Amino acid sequence: MNRMFGGAVRRPRLRFDGWIAGMGTSSGTRIVLGHWQRSPFGAFSDVMLERADGERLLLAPTQEVADFISGTYVFDTVRVVPVGVNVTDHTWTVAAGPLDLWFATGRRGLPGLVLRAVPGALARSPAWSILTDPLARLLLSGVRTRGSAGGGRREWYGARDLLPIHAGSAAFGSADLGVMAPVEPPVRFGFGSTPSKPAVTRVTTTVALAPE
Repeated sequence: MNRMFGGAVRRPRLRFDGWIAGMGTSSGTRIVLGHWQRSPFGAFSDVMLERADGERLLLAPTQEVADFISGTYVFDTVRVVPVGVNVTDHTWTVAAGPLDLWFATGRRGLPGLVLRAVPGALARSPAWSILTDPLARLLLSGVRTRGSAGGGRREWYGARDLLPIHAGSAAFGSADLGVMAPVEPPVRFGFGSTPSKPAVTRVTTTVALAPE
């Protein structure tokens, strides 16, 4: 059955639980790391980059993951490469094909404490994302918690924790991307960006596929 009562079309939903890290670099490249402990594709990590010249690049660990992400967001280039993430204490180390990235998180501030106090079941609900979207737009430039995605899909982001990134650097192949900087201008992969201040957000992402 693909239809609910009243003729409304049921949209299959996929859920991803993990962390999203967003940071800029002094060279102008902005980086968004997805580190997912639970997803329909198992545990995996992926990296989205937007260069200073506007090129949008996806680094994904498998063709299946690359196809799904590139069907949800917009990229100029997609590459399937090994993506490894190691988290030790407060330091994250990422190796994704030509990209080498590290960053260190600091103590959570008031936003992180508030998000951790929200019950998990509520934070994972799309209804909660709808309620928090106006506040996110007001307080965090470029951030949206719901919106339309590629392929007729819809997305909801339920934040559950927030840690500031206080140091980091990256290199792409032989090019040094420089040290950590704000995510400015906002990235243009989808309907929203990450917070302009570099941060790691624990999040539950729900993706509603296009009706069949």
